[in-house]
Amino acid sequence: MTGKERREQLLDVGRGLFAERGYEGTSVEEIAHTAGVSKPVVYEHFGGKEGLYAVVVDREMRRLLDMVTGALTGGHPRELLEQAAFALLDYIEQHTDGFRVLVRDSPVAQSTGSFASLIGDIATQVEDILGHEFSQRGFDAKLAPLYAQALVGMVALTGQWWLEARRPRKAEVAAHLVNLSWNGLSGLEPRPRLIGHRKS
Repeated sequence: MTGKERREQLLDVGRGLFAERGYEGTSVEEIAHTAGVSKPVVYEHFGGKEGLYAVVVDREMRRLLDMVTGALTGGHPRELLEQAAFALLDYIEQHTDGFRVLVRDSPVAQSTGSFASLIGDIATQVEDILGHEFSQRGFDAKLAPLYAQALVGMVALTGQWWLEARRPRKAEVAAHLVNLSWNGLSGLEPRPRLIGHRKS
């Protein structure tokens, strides 16, 4: 194997083990054994488990972000919601181990390398779309970030649930997500008010 091929092999092995056992539950010994190499080979390529994990997380974050932003190709705002929901569900289906790694907590996944920060990046893309729509409909565009976080968070948490459930089918899950978000957005009140006693 060339050095590049060995590095890719170690990344594949690491991704699988981190997805199955988590960061804490995976050792350099297991990574090396599964790859059929000695521990020094893992250290040579990544400096240890933490370095390997960081590269796996970075690659998966970029892959998911590229899939979501690449799917937002325009069209009607409802179609954009469909495209975003499908992109996340496609990623979960095609890169299950990668998604499992992203949604796990780990000591090296800080605020700039976590699923939460990735969701924030995706929400920023959605925020631009919502801001434009809000302005055109007479809503306060400054509220677009709040709604973007709510929408993306809803899709992401549903994706985590669907990762294990895998039912209903992907298209049906996407349709229900879009149904809730689109029909909720289409009935938005410009100045929503609480009806309970609590006001602060």
